[in-house]
Amino acid sequence: MSSGARPEAGIEPSEGWHCCHLFYRFDRPRLRSLGQSEIGDGCRDFAAALDAESLEAPERMQSFLVSGQRADFGVLLLDPNPLVIDRVHQRLMSGLLGPALVPAWSFVSMTEVSEYVPGLEEYEKRLVEEGLDPRGEEFAEKHRQYGRRLEVGRRQRLEPDLPAWPALCFYPMNKKRSVGENWYLLDFSQRQRLMEEHGATGMKFAGKVTQLVTVGLGLDDWEWGVTLWARNPQSLKEIVYRMRFDEASARYAEFGPFYVGYRATAEEILRHCGVEA
Repeated sequence: MSSGARPEAGIEPSEGWHCCHLFYRFDRPRLRSLGQSEIGDGCRDFAAALDAESLEAPERMQSFLVSGQRADFGVLLLDPNPLVIDRVHQRLMSGLLGPALVPAWSFVSMTEVSEYVPGLEEYEKRLVEEGLDPRGEEFAEKHRQYGRRLEVGRRQRLEPDLPAWPALCFYPMNKKRSVGENWYLLDFSQRQRLMEEHGATGMKFAGKVTQLVTVGLGLDDWEWGVTLWARNPQSLKEIVYRMRFDEASARYAEFGPFYVGYRATAEEILRHCGVEA
């Protein structure tokens, strides 16, 4: 991306990226009022706005069809600069199809590294508790391997690559602040234990499901957004069901609306939704 394509960098975070999930519907009566030339030119505007290879595109962009009546399609966007992300929305709405686009919902968030991921020092303590000699070769090898995994995991959480798997779902969530079920009144060790249990359940779906968790605290109505990708939609159903039995979810989680979709290009979205000249 050219340097002139970005606004000033003062609104970029010191680490991590801004993230936005956007959902839209097509206004069918308004579409029918457009002429064939308007629709043709509008389809080209639409495809240009969702072109991940354009100079104006954010660092990561993925579009998808949405099942059900909540929306027709959605877009997931990530970039260090929030205005680069918002520019995609503005291009969609200002294009010739813009009058026939109805924003259905959005979620604004940022990427982060979870505070519950054990650091190297904590991992070293666990190895000692397991009986490994800090001066031994096995200790050193496990330490090196964990350090590499930690660095790879950190980069993927802060500047994630988006998987090419076909099925995905998104939902926002909060941690409860109810009397007797207040997540924020638990001490850190309790919260870490519960999140490690939650993560262990998710790891059982390795190779079938991958996830991106972004934080909406101070940015949107919900505290976190969870995006899941799967090789098959059946795995989305299974992982959400299994993880709801974990105490961190069963006792302390509140969930918002679920949006389920299937990855699609701009042209595939238009064709599927019957928006063609």
